[in-house]
Amino acid sequence: MKQTAVDWLIGQLYAPCRGIPSHIIEQAKEMEKANHEKFNKFLNDEKQLGISDLKTIERIQWYYNTYFNETFNTNEK
Repeated sequence: MKQTAVDWLIGQLYAPCRGIPSHIIEQAKEMEKANHEKFNKFLNDEKQLGISDLKTIERIQWYYNTYFNETFNTNEK
């Protein structure tokens, strides 16, 4: 399974101290998910406005969402 930046950070911090509160971990994951949603909104806006080539944007969005879904084990698109 691939590791997100948040999961990597948790591993780095958790090993020596064993005391990261779960609400902080969840907040970090929510922040990462919010960034994902913002990027998808940006790509959708690009498609709607016709600023970039439609096929290129769709390809970027497909790769990005595939990576995100594999990393987080979700079925969201």
